[in-house]
Amino acid sequence: MVKRTWGLVANSHLFSPASPALSALSAPSAPPASPAPPTPHSPHRMREKIDALTQNLALTIVGKAEAIRLVLVALLGGGHALLEDVPGVGKTLLAKSLARSVDGKFQRLQCTPDLLPTDITGTNIWNPKSGEFTYLPGPIFTNILLADEINRATPRTQSALLEVMEEHQVTVDGVSRAVPQPFFVIATQNPIEYQGTFPLPEAQMDRFMLSLSLGYPSEAEELLMLQNLQNGVKVADLQPCITLAEVQELRYLCSQVKVATSLQQYILELVRVTRQDEEIALGVSPRGTLALQRATQALAFLLGRDYAIPDDVKFLVPHVLCHRLIPRGGRNARTVVERLLRSVSIP
Repeated sequence: MVKRTWGLVANSHLFSPASPALSALSAPSAPPASPAPPTPHSPHRMREKIDALTQNLALTIVGKAEAIRLVLVALLGGGHALLEDVPGVGKTLLAKSLARSVDGKFQRLQCTPDLLPTDITGTNIWNPKSGEFTYLPGPIFTNILLADEINRATPRTQSALLEVMEEHQVTVDGVSRAVPQPFFVIATQNPIEYQGTFPLPEAQMDRFMLSLSLGYPSEAEELLMLQNLQNGVKVADLQPCITLAEVQELRYLCSQVKVATSLQQYILELVRVTRQDEEIALGVSPRGTLALQRATQALAFLLGRDYAIPDDVKFLVPHVLCHRLIPRGGRNARTVVERLLRSVSIP
């Protein structure tokens, strides 16, 4: 696996514009079409792959089984994940461990106020040999993108992710180029520290399938972390345990999980009530409705079922809906959502 940390495109003289790889990316490409169903394998065999991936992540992430499951829900549901928590609880460690466990390309963006949109998307540079501009691709052309401390980037730079997170393509100077598939963004931010940060706009938040926090470890878990300090597995020691083709196949299998009409109506009522509640200034969008169903299907598959149940929805609602709505009067979004969850009858 090749890992690179990208800096500013101002350093692009380090890369040859005449490189065949860059030339291939210079040609415009159409927006990605819906992939054909992959060669079917036994769902049982594919669940064994999920178990192997979960165990691989648990080698470096101590006692965070729920967080690991939620990140896998976002990955296999075809969405993106936002990790919001205080510094030092393992947000970046979880993201890097996932990237090491998938046999694909990984890029990391360390977001800062001086990061430019072209540092993400790439740009056209002048090639004196050919006498024309050549496209230099940015780190967005990857399978797993870690946007570390995303709220430290300016709104202008944050907007560079809007198109690719929704449409899986990047448009530079009027030319659209598809990113590799599967494509997954896992972003981190510190919700406590506000100095030198720029809150993500609603349109950006809405593109994350779910948000989660890791929280502080228990006393026993923190003791185990100390004991693993000398003999534990490091991120660099992790070996890939799942291929990109298997990730695509798992996404397809998750999309085939059955969701009863009554359960879809339950999802719809949970979303629509957020648009009518007087304690909420901005309710959940239709994109949130679709994200909740896709996440429900992925969770059901992870739990070994080919059908979804109300408990899947109830578990995911705080993670899928809270970051999409704006409460009134400084109210806590999770408290409001939990109240609405109790008010809607379960099918």
